[in-house]
Amino acid sequence: MEEKISEVDLAYNILSAAGKDNPIHFKTLIRQIIAAKNEVVQNEAAAISEIYTMINMDSRFQHVKDGLWGLADWFPPETKRTRSTTTKTTTKAS
Repeated sequence: MEEKISEVDLAYNILSAAGKDNPIHFKTLIRQIIAAKNEVVQNEAAAISEIYTMINMDSRFQHVKDGLWGLADWFPPETKRTRSTTTKTTTKAS
């Protein structure tokens, strides 16, 4: 029996093969994942939404810009989305 690879692992493999200089638009990436899974998809919009959510929640991936995604490993630590860059503001009590 063949072991099935998850959608996010497929996304990782596809982006790894594309390389650091070639982030992929999420719809293109997800359509490649769907094609690689070789399974019937009843509702493409629902499949895109579900896979996008999984990629968005996985810290291995980094949104680049304009719907383009890459791997978090491609970027310096200070730009990774897993780091918080919030600053605290203090107010004086009157």
